[in-house]
Amino acid sequence: MELTDHGDRIALLADGAPTTYAELAAQVDALSADLAARGVRRGQVVGLCLPTWPEAVAWEFALAALGAVAMGIHTRYQRHDVAHLLRTAEPAHVVVPFAFRSGSRELDLAGTLRDAATDAGAAPTVHVVRAPDGAELAGFDLGGGVHASWGDGGGAAIPDVGQPGDPFKLFTTSGSTSAPKLAVHDRASVFAHAAHAARALGLGPGDALLLPLPLAGVFGHTAAMAALAAGATLVLQPVFDPAGALRLVRDHRVTHLIGGDDLFGRLKDAWEADPVELPAWRHGAIADFSGRSPEVAHWAQDRFGVPVCGVYGSSESFALAALQDPDLDVHRRVRGGGRPVSDDIEVRVVDASSGTDLAVGETGELWFRGPHVMSGYLGNTDATSAALTPDGWLRTSDLGHLDPDDPRRYLYSCRAGDALRLRGFLVQPAEIEAFLIEHDEVATAKVVGAKDATGGDVAVAFVVAVEGSGCREEDLLTHCRAHLAAFKVPTRIELLAELPTTAGTNGPKVRTTVLRERAATLLADGS
Repeated sequence: MELTDHGDRIALLADGAPTTYAELAAQVDALSADLAARGVRRGQVVGLCLPTWPEAVAWEFALAALGAVAMGIHTRYQRHDVAHLLRTAEPAHVVVPFAFRSGSRELDLAGTLRDAATDAGAAPTVHVVRAPDGAELAGFDLGGGVHASWGDGGGAAIPDVGQPGDPFKLFTTSGSTSAPKLAVHDRASVFAHAAHAARALGLGPGDALLLPLPLAGVFGHTAAMAALAAGATLVLQPVFDPAGALRLVRDHRVTHLIGGDDLFGRLKDAWEADPVELPAWRHGAIADFSGRSPEVAHWAQDRFGVPVCGVYGSSESFALAALQDPDLDVHRRVRGGGRPVSDDIEVRVVDASSGTDLAVGETGELWFRGPHVMSGYLGNTDATSAALTPDGWLRTSDLGHLDPDDPRRYLYSCRAGDALRLRGFLVQPAEIEAFLIEHDEVATAKVVGAKDATGGDVAVAFVVAVEGSGCREEDLLTHCRAHLAAFKVPTRIELLAELPTTAGTNGPKVRTTVLRERAATLLADGS
């Protein structure tokens, strides 16, 4: 990916200030020279704990030029999370902002890093971004030295020593089944996948993509790289504010929005509270983390004529690895999955126990092979062997099936551990959730499994009602009994003010473990 190919086009917009591709390329050259002078070397891991600032983008490209490995550290991570990353990756360098305010709160990133480094026994060199001239930096020193960094490098560019096959990016996994791991991707795969995703999204010069997501996560990183590969403009929003985001979309003629359904849902809510014109918006790509995707897609289609399409991806296989077709009906369009963004991506649906391929339409484990698949988990050969077959297939632990209407397209159902076996039938929670969400009084829903008094598996649903609807459990159960197969009808439906979620690098995710515990309690005490 050559930034200079796009010259005077605007690469970044931050707080209204533009940075052209030529200016960004010059900043990358200066920064890489400065980092080389300060000891950053090929193969070293560098932890990037930065907001979605222009500097964060420049650091990514500078590390690629040096052949160093970038590891994102979310600015919302706490002591335990950061210590785990420091132990696992052993970064030689860590980058932090001098100060960063998230909403009304000043984040003590230096303190978090210092405590985590103590826990991990780590002493990386610290580079401080946006430090005022003459600022005292001793509090950032972890024992490996500290520098104020956004270097001028003396204006002397250095040779690009990084190679296409060099490990370049580490993404944390969700940690839904174990402690988070670090998926390794090389430079060639990062840049190639960015170009493939850009083409699939229809991104090109003159387009603009809003980026409120952190570059630390695979979703934000892939979206940013796709926009830059296309010569489009990244409109940066370091702290997501839905009303402010809508103004950015309007004022900077943003064409593409990408994010989780929580982010889109908050945009929808803000727009309904204070509508604004969004004249240039023409495409949305959505990951369903909280069950609001159908609601969002209907809003975008009805109000703006914009198709919002489901996606599929992971830390192991990049975000935006597949995209649903915009001409599908809304409920199919927002499903996770779609067509792979590159013909080089191979897809199989297999019986997880035997590894044999299943027929089109049958549900099994999704396997992928191609340049978008990670090379492995950093420092974890056992986990790598469990995830990757000897011939390069990634076992995802996700369930899905090939679409009978188009076997090149696949549909994600759920994580393997989330599937329900109800009266002998394999049922995907998403099927029951989608049915409930179609009800006029249901805003969103999540279904989990639990054991009844006989030890059999049953479905329990948790629903957030439309405000002011008067939604009741018995009414919803009656609705389910009238339209669903008996074995799919939830045993209980509990109404909640909101679903429990946890923050992640790619957006909030519903805490299904909490819901399973609540479901077990409901069935145990009959409440």
